[in-house]
Amino acid sequence: PKQRRKQMGRPLNKSRFSDLTTPEGTAGKIEVIAYYPTGGSLQQNDNSFIISQRSSRRFKIHQQNDSSDAVLNLRAVAPASLAEGQFCVRVILDDSTVAYVEKFYNNTVHYRVNSTNGFTDGTSGWVKYSLGSEAAGADSTPVSGQGVIDVI
Repeated sequence: PKQRRKQMGRPLNKSRFSDLTTPEGTAGKIEVIAYYPTGGSLQQNDNSFIISQRSSRRFKIHQQNDSSDAVLNLRAVAPASLAEGQFCVRVILDDSTVAYVEKFYNNTVHYRVNSTNGFTDGTSGWVKYSLGSEAAGADSTPVSGQGVIDVI
């Protein structure tokens, strides 16, 4: 029997991404918390952001540390657990739990919660999300039943 080719599905709304050439600028776009470029070292909290989607878990990101772009794989792990060619996006759940996005959908994300040692503790789920008004750190106030994703 002929196997069906695996396809990405519906891409995310482009308004959630930013290109440096757009008049809207980068404010309010999904922030990359940490990334590990191929041939480089772990970079964290430098206001890097997603530019475009390549597949369900591959995204083109703008790396602020050297103002370059790269296509990296989304991983639901804490920054210290990233390997070369990977990046992570944080989501704050409504009970203030920090989780990492495993897969984006237009209105929801699939997430995994990491334990203190950086590895997933097995807790995962789906949650509707909104984009925060600033980096969704401790001052973020998630809406009940929703997660908040960090923005730049």
